[in-house]
Amino acid sequence: MTSPLVSTEWLAARLGEVQVVDATWFMPGEGVGRESYEAGHIPGAVFFDIDDLSDKAVDLPHMLPAPAAFAEAAGALGLTRERPVVVYDAHGIFSAPRAWWTLRVMGFPEVFVLDGGLKTWRAEARPVETGPGAPRPAALEPAFRPELVRDVEQVRDALAGAAQVVDARAAARFRGEAPEPRAGLRSGHMPGARNVPWSGLVAADGTLKPSGELRQAFTAAGVDLNRPVVTTCGSGVSAAILSLALTQLGCADAPVYDGSWAEWGGRADTPVATGD
Repeated sequence: MTSPLVSTEWLAARLGEVQVVDATWFMPGEGVGRESYEAGHIPGAVFFDIDDLSDKAVDLPHMLPAPAAFAEAAGALGLTRERPVVVYDAHGIFSAPRAWWTLRVMGFPEVFVLDGGLKTWRAEARPVETGPGAPRPAALEPAFRPELVRDVEQVRDALAGAAQVVDARAAARFRGEAPEPRAGLRSGHMPGARNVPWSGLVAADGTLKPSGELRQAFTAAGVDLNRPVVTTCGSGVSAAILSLALTQLGCADAPVYDGSWAEWGGRADTPVATGD
């Protein structure tokens, strides 16, 4: 398969054959992912807690953990690299791409996002389970693909011409007209970055928009799809939606700036621009 997406029909025909992961996550104050999972999830799915499966030693939200720590946590969920993984969330497509990207960073060779997520699954009256789930732990060796991740110094290089930086935040936040939801961060964007708000890539039903519309969104923002792209956002979640969309367009392996604006906007040594 070349697309990073699978349909509900595809998954329904393969329940029990593939590994299913619920990666539902909410912005602070809007809900709790685990509560959503326990209230109803696709049969056999395990819960991937984006905040819990992160580096607790840094003062930034849900940063990638060390490969060994991730391998231990993912193994406790029963995840292995021997079978495909399908990730979804309750919103449609919102937080699942972050887990899709994380699993790929950590060496999982076949990871897909369920197009439309639990929203579409429920709309089609497909079966759900409730409760905390019962993962069967598995042994998992650490692995890491550094080419899928960028840090602050690599983003400086990208902005200097090594790659295009594309920001998934809403236009008002990008322009510095709306405050950041996290306290202590400056408003605005990285000088030279382009803005492709993630919400413009996802249809009202929670599915990823058709490729023609995705392509138009990037090109209208001045993104050259033939050149390297680094994606960024507020905290590294919605940036992965851009990387997913780019993969759907054949621009595979667009790395995510893990620290995103939570890091860049909170430092004193990083330049900030406002307006378009």
